[in-house]
Amino acid sequence: MEVRETSIEDLLVIEPDVFGDARGCFLETYNRKRYEEAGLAFDFVQDNCSFSHYGTVRGLHYQVGQYAQGKLVTVLQGRVLDVAVDVRFGSPTFGRHVAVELTDENRFQFWLPPGFAHGFAVLSETATFAYKCTAYYHKESERSIRFDDPDLNITWNITNPIVSAKDLEAPAFKSIEKDFIFTSR
Repeated sequence: MEVRETSIEDLLVIEPDVFGDARGCFLETYNRKRYEEAGLAFDFVQDNCSFSHYGTVRGLHYQVGQYAQGKLVTVLQGRVLDVAVDVRFGSPTFGRHVAVELTDENRFQFWLPPGFAHGFAVLSETATFAYKCTAYYHKESERSIRFDDPDLNITWNITNPIVSAKDLEAPAFKSIEKDFIFTSR
């Protein structure tokens, strides 16, 4: 397993070891001991899976308070552009984002700790997206940011996005509350 840093501290791309032969392939999508040995000690409490069609954009979502979630995300089938936005006030990368292409071919995983808004765009005909969370879903703690906010300048690589009514009503980035305050290590 290889763990790569991104341009924003704490956002990580994980490349699991994939063992292939004429039958197909095998990989561990999570092994607590191996991840801890790599310095990635997470306590996951909930697994989620979504299926979406081409052009779907989901996000940008995050939770706050005791329900703030870290997420380990991957694509089981298809191809997505996965995006994390730093919402930690005082962070040197506040408002910046990292976009990673996750596919069923590269099998990459993307780690987003609490303090990042998350979203993805489906670039293939369909995609099955899976994520492990460090906190339970809690509707009252959920927050969102408008996916096409011009202050974020995210290129989703989709011409006519399919977006839920809820996500279309999400507030602008400049109006988010100070739910996360950055503290340097």
